[in-house]
Amino acid sequence: MNYKPLCILLLGSTLSLGACKSNKEDKKTGESKESKSSIGGKTIQVNGYIVKSETFSEKISVPGTIVSSDAIEIHPEVSGRVVQLNVRDGAYVQKGQVLAKIYDGDLQARLNKLYIQEKIAQNNEDRANQLLKIEGISRQDYETSLLNLNNIKADISILKTEIARTVVHAPFSGKLGLRAMSQGAYVSPASVIATISKTSDLKLDFTVPEKYVSQIKTGNHVNFTIEGSTKQYTATIIATEPSITVDNRTLTVRANVLGSQTDVLAGSFAEVVLSFVDTENSVFVPSQALVPTARGKQIILFKSGKALFNDVTTGYRDTARVAILTGVAVGDTIVTSNIMSMKPNTAIKINQIVN
Repeated sequence: MNYKPLCILLLGSTLSLGACKSNKEDKKTGESKESKSSIGGKTIQVNGYIVKSETFSEKISVPGTIVSSDAIEIHPEVSGRVVQLNVRDGAYVQKGQVLAKIYDGDLQARLNKLYIQEKIAQNNEDRANQLLKIEGISRQDYETSLLNLNNIKADISILKTEIARTVVHAPFSGKLGLRAMSQGAYVSPASVIATISKTSDLKLDFTVPEKYVSQIKTGNHVNFTIEGSTKQYTATIIATEPSITVDNRTLTVRANVLGSQTDVLAGSFAEVVLSFVDTENSVFVPSQALVPTARGKQIILFKSGKALFNDVTTGYRDTARVAILTGVAVGDTIVTSNIMSMKPNTAIKINQIVN
């Protein structure tokens, strides 16, 4: 049997099938390239925002604390038994008012003894002075009697001071806290009788970040609210710490609360709102227009139908807007949508202006 024609026929069929397959693959590859090319050149529709300038007054909110201008614990100066206690919980007292008295019977007895000694020493000094005038005694003898009199007078002064220390006075006008002891208790200088605060003169302490330090001026007004109330209060800046805190780079500021605020208690938490000087020609853009990069932030500008990526420097920001310090100009149109799907020089078309 002759197999040669059959082999030639099979070989021809195989070559024909291979050629057809190759043509199909080439056609498919060409269509794929054509499709990709079409997608790459597609114009992306985006929303735009036209940059405008405006006058901006920056405001920041920082935590603060209400403090009394004067607030202390009241302690007795000497040890002893409390024989008089004029402390009522939460009462208002005047400066110098007697709050407590420590037993001083022994000191009073010593004082009476010294008064008697003083009287005798005074008589001796008078007689010695008369004798000195007629040269009945030497000047040294007279000076000895005079020294004895002066020593007794000095002892009386010392004892009077000790007796005065047994009386506890209010150091300034203010409101007492809760009484910490009862009459008859034995106390020492470490014992607390009560606390007192000057409620008529309250201060507000708060801290501001280092970047705002240059805008903190004595005499500036700040507004604040306290927990549990929507009422706004005003305070005037009176002083600052001389240096910035290294740990958190903030400056501590003290302000005087205006008016007598009986509903504000020392120690209360305050939310302080600082308003700074108006800045003209400020530029703001929607926060979604920013493109984060490894080196900072960029904005996509619409230039001649193309996407132009531009580096920007940002400033103040809130929940919806960001201040642009450098990188854009008034009148520029920036892209605010489809940002993540485009590259430099991508063809874009403004579908809608959002401002």
